[in-house]
Amino acid sequence: MPVFNALKWLLGVLAALACGVLVYAFVLPRPANTTDPAIFLQNGNTVDYCILPALDGSGKLANDIPKAYTPDCGYKSFPMPILAECTEPLSEGVVDMRGLWLGISGRVGHLERIEQCGNRVVVTAHGVIHDFRADGSLKNGARDVGAVCNNFHTAIHFDKEGVMVFRLFDLFDTVFREMRKEEMIFTFIDGTETRTQRICNYPD
Repeated sequence: MPVFNALKWLLGVLAALACGVLVYAFVLPRPANTTDPAIFLQNGNTVDYCILPALDGSGKLANDIPKAYTPDCGYKSFPMPILAECTEPLSEGVVDMRGLWLGISGRVGHLERIEQCGNRVVVTAHGVIHDFRADGSLKNGARDVGAVCNNFHTAIHFDKEGVMVFRLFDLFDTVFREMRKEEMIFTFIDGTETRTQRICNYPD
């Protein structure tokens, strides 16, 4: 009988957790949309991503630019850069990963744009805009849209080796990005490692 009661209790806890996740993913409203609509007025495919902003402090700071969010369940056309006017120098411990990156092994063809200034990072890929502070907090992390238009929340930080680590709900590591010489390495939770090379223009 005690074993049965313990099993019943455990199943109840698991069911409650599952219900909580479903409510968060599909019922709770998303944050107020502060995205600058101007980023969708032109196509980001036209930009030369080998020309990077000078992070010399002469222009806007990261705080001066509104946080961007994924529209609806994903953008339809590649948005213009979000941090184009930001010149705040990178914060201590933040590795420069800026650029447009194309997968050449692992997930061949994977394409993502990384923007940075201060400790702010924007990763734009596969219809989703991840705009966050790499300070390891959920509060300033990426509030994102999943594959089935679900909510999820990620805390991000740079570890001592300079790896950018995504922690889903700040509970477990899911995605890693790091620089190895001239390549950016993207590793997913399933262990798939994708080598990416910098390209200047969005492929046709």
